[in-house]
Amino acid sequence: MKKILMAMIATSFLSLAGVFLTGVAWAQQMPLPCGPAGQLPAEFSANVAADARCFELRMYTAQPDENGNHGIAELHQRFREQEVAIFERLGAEVIAVWQRLDDPNTLVWMLAYRDRAHRTEVWDAFRTDAEWLALREKYPVQVSAEVYMMSNTDYSHLK
Repeated sequence: MKKILMAMIATSFLSLAGVFLTGVAWAQQMPLPCGPAGQLPAEFSANVAADARCFELRMYTAQPDENGNHGIAELHQRFREQEVAIFERLGAEVIAVWQRLDDPNTLVWMLAYRDRAHRTEVWDAFRTDAEWLALREKYPVQVSAEVYMMSNTDYSHLK
């Protein structure tokens, strides 16, 4: 009886894990909404401006390289040299780039786009951009990323 009960629990757990993992995979494939209120699902659009832009907050935590060097210095140099300029050339507005003060290995930056479709267009072009590919080879910093998509509220000073 105990073996049957354990088998049932294991089967239930695996089924739930499969549903969870399928949900995670689905969520990673679905683009996060952002942009004008009219382009958002109702649960997100209530306080969003009709002319809102799509904002993206990205936090990159740099990993030390194989020689133990601090990757954050190379990451900042990569941004300083060309990464910001590449995004601007491709049509994104780089609002700001920050150094987190509670984590010296984390760079935070914010970009703005007209809407979600514009964001997709910019990133598709970035991934294949020759200058980006050369820059990534010059500064091969490994990062973990946290990404947040946002739309400005109807009362925000930042539009």
